[in-house]
Amino acid sequence: MTEKKKILRALAGETLDTPPIWMMRQAGRYLPEYRATRAEAGDFLSLCYNSELAAEVTLQPIRRYGFDAAILFADILLLPQALGADLWFVTGEGPRLSTIESQEDFDKLKPVTEIDEVLNPVYETVRILSRELPNETTLIGFAGMPWTVATYMIAGRGTPDQGPAHALKDSNPALFDQVIDLLTAGTIEYLSKQIEAGAEVVKLFDSWAGSLKGADFDKYALEPAKKIIAALKERHPDVPIIAFPRGAGERYAGFAEATGADCVALDDGVTPEWAAANVQKDGCVQGNLKSSHMVTGGEDLVRETRKIVEAFGKGPHIFNLGHGITPDADPENVQLMIDTVRGK
Repeated sequence: MTEKKKILRALAGETLDTPPIWMMRQAGRYLPEYRATRAEAGDFLSLCYNSELAAEVTLQPIRRYGFDAAILFADILLLPQALGADLWFVTGEGPRLSTIESQEDFDKLKPVTEIDEVLNPVYETVRILSRELPNETTLIGFAGMPWTVATYMIAGRGTPDQGPAHALKDSNPALFDQVIDLLTAGTIEYLSKQIEAGAEVVKLFDSWAGSLKGADFDKYALEPAKKIIAALKERHPDVPIIAFPRGAGERYAGFAEATGADCVALDDGVTPEWAAANVQKDGCVQGNLKSSHMVTGGEDLVRETRKIVEAFGKGPHIFNLGHGITPDADPENVQLMIDTVRGK
């Protein structure tokens, strides 16, 4: 039964004896079966848009590890592509997009009403997964948050300091706000369609929220999250939402209350002890083991895993990493982490 799924229980505020566990980027290059399927697809974007193969790589870590949740295999940059941006991936370097530097560039984008034409294969992946996942496994959909997605759309690629986005925000705030507003509306529609297709939880990834400070954090991280969550809750009141403003630091405190999120995911830049006192008091938290432990393993992994479980043990908690697992991780270390969390 759906109501018995451990992650849904934690998201509803229940404190469990053993926290449910899943892992960001759990379907990924560290797994040999993923690499084989990606080779079959031909390239990364072809894998994202091949519903059968995208479902297959989503299921692989569930078969191998028995995680409590599967997260849809897709990419945060599929939405800008659906809005009319050119998108391609350079092997070994990452994504490239056409840039938004002027009003003329922005005006070339499509309206939100046209995104489904591109994104329908993603919704089909969700439908396949909702049929094929084990009954006890929760299906998580996701999208990137407007600020993070905008940083890629403006720069045309990932940047170390999100400098081009900050520059446009400061030099042409009217244009920048149009980009944020379009992405906010697009994210609401995209996630709503994922939920209609079978996603039981959705997660908002604001990977570069940490580069926003003061009033900018409020305007471009907190406010869009509040708008997206309110709109989704109006349409789908029973679907929990996890927010991940990575790098937020002390701004993690109060984020759930300010935005309406059911759970705040934490990076490893805050201690579990601090987060238990300042974030978990408002509800469920998710996190926050350093991803590097999946590479190094050993007693450090076991000790830090136990420390996190203990720190968050008095409230609702979903065990996860503080960021996505890296391609150089050892699959055996993932199993060690899971066994440690589950007390095996």
